[in-house]
Amino acid sequence: MLRREFLKLAAATAVLPSLEQPAYSSLTKDDEAYLDDLERHGCLFFMEQASPATGQVLDRAEARIVNPTEGKLDSRRMASIAATGFGLAALCIADKRGYHSRADIIERVRRTLRFHADKLPNIHGFFYHFTDIETGERFRDTEVSSIDTSILICGILTARAHFKDDAEIQELATAIYNRVEWPWLLNIPGELTLCMGWKPESGFLKGRWNHYCELMMIYLLAIGSPTHPIDPACWNAWSRPEMSYSGFNYVSAADPLFVHQYSHAFFDFRYKHDGFADYFANSILATRAHQRFCLNLGKPYTLNYWGISASDSQHGYTAWGGPGMRGKSSMQGFGGIDGSVVPNATAGSLPFLPAECLRVQRSLKDRYGRYAWGRYGFCDAFHPDAQWYDPDVLGIDLGISILMAENLRSGFLWQIFMRNPEVSLAMQRAGFHKP
Repeated sequence: MLRREFLKLAAATAVLPSLEQPAYSSLTKDDEAYLDDLERHGCLFFMEQASPATGQVLDRAEARIVNPTEGKLDSRRMASIAATGFGLAALCIADKRGYHSRADIIERVRRTLRFHADKLPNIHGFFYHFTDIETGERFRDTEVSSIDTSILICGILTARAHFKDDAEIQELATAIYNRVEWPWLLNIPGELTLCMGWKPESGFLKGRWNHYCELMMIYLLAIGSPTHPIDPACWNAWSRPEMSYSGFNYVSAADPLFVHQYSHAFFDFRYKHDGFADYFANSILATRAHQRFCLNLGKPYTLNYWGISASDSQHGYTAWGGPGMRGKSSMQGFGGIDGSVVPNATAGSLPFLPAECLRVQRSLKDRYGRYAWGRYGFCDAFHPDAQWYDPDVLGIDLGISILMAENLRSGFLWQIFMRNPEVSLAMQRAGFHKP
């Protein structure tokens, strides 16, 4: 059923600009101006909310809506290895778009790579999820994280491909990637799915990357590793459960919307299949289903106001955001949806549903920008009916927003990242081919 659904979608959208090169050719001048504003503000976060010495990027910072002119480093010290990865890719965008001095950007990339290559503690090449922004010490009891290390590696490989004439960046980026011992995370004889992480106090985490989600980047980086690869058979080992909601059939496991976005920020899955699916078409379907899910919830959700994903909420960080399995609207333990909107949900899906997501993005800024838009763009989430606007921005949520905005505008991240020979080799080993 899923293969037929993908082929139907591919046939129906074959002439749409969203699936042509460049990524989307129907942007108006106002669309371009909005996206440029989004990217410029987001890239500023990755310049200002990172340590000039280590290059590590803060997990979160004040949204700075009340006083948007102040750009001091937030006093909180918890850096995110994933935010740092998104930040390296954002620096490439900032260089392409001329948002900052090229000399300053290159120096920041060099310092970031030096620190991560030589000073930041690693376990078999993997890094702790959260660290102290200046010292690099493990933050509290955080885990060594496979997904967050993978996002970092994706950012590093993006920088290596973009700054191809800088010998130091080439050497350091390659060394960090080649050091990662991916088979270590298999950790059980005969096991073909990767473990989610490790803690020094208790060993390997119980969770495994065993069903479709943001995991594709981990497996492809591991399969393509020139020094410590895993068997390509591991690509076939994780499950691809079928979701059916409101007439949409697609691969998903009732996870938040970001799982359909993260790997796509770097890997270009357009125009290709593996032995199971067209994952770009799958993300289009998942985003359409998510839009329908929000609209089915009723007020306050409308065509101008929808989009929920893992984010801050009035009651803390919440992994909410999607229909349940087999068309049910159960949140599968993600918590009840209260009318909040999460701007990165539609920003991260811009290449999948350009017109629909742009409509939401521009409407949110026009209607709520006075309270929700600050120095770094949108605050992480807000609930206008409750008069709640998140006081913070999150690095990973700004990261997916600006990367996917640029992919919509130009396909730049895809073009750069796919130049890495390890990436092409990994996709070949995993069985990707043009239909």
